[in-house]
Amino acid sequence: MKTNAILSEALLALQQEATLLYPTDTIWGIGGDARSTAVVEKVYTLKKRVDSKALICLVAHQSMLEEYVGEIHPHLLPYLEGERPTTVIYPKVQGISQRLCAADGSVGMRIAQDEFCRELIEALGAPLISTSANISGQASPASFDEVAMEIKEGVDHVVAYRQAEQQSTASRIIRLRQNNEIEVLRP
Repeated sequence: MKTNAILSEALLALQQEATLLYPTDTIWGIGGDARSTAVVEKVYTLKKRVDSKALICLVAHQSMLEEYVGEIHPHLLPYLEGERPTTVIYPKVQGISQRLCAADGSVGMRIAQDEFCRELIEALGAPLISTSANISGQASPASFDEVAMEIKEGVDHVVAYRQAEQQSTASRIIRLRQNNEIEVLRP
């Protein structure tokens, strides 16, 4: 199947408030439209994850990120422009489901480095939920074959792309502290 057809199928699913199993720039993820509280609820239920543990979002580029978090602090730019996928915890966001936020209102967001993800997010015109494709507390899958059948059968749509590739590196997670220092939460 050609990439354009795969992208179109995934976009149609997202527009129908479906959950996706899809390859990201890090590991296989479960996702959906970050604006939809119904989709966020489906993801929490599928992962058997307590809702006090926030989910992250992917955006297509820096200007899209700024639409949701406002101006980017200069200390964060090297991380956003670096080669390693880096999720940044922002103190507040707008325009996404509040169910994605942690108790303090913060949300982790990452600029996707994967071309397919960027194109899908761009076509949707909104951030995409991105959480590891596993049941909460279990190991993150290093490949599509390692994704539990419960997840594969539980999502609304499985993206038929890059299923033979290994993807075993989770993103680095950082937070900009109030004193403008970077706190590394996951190296």
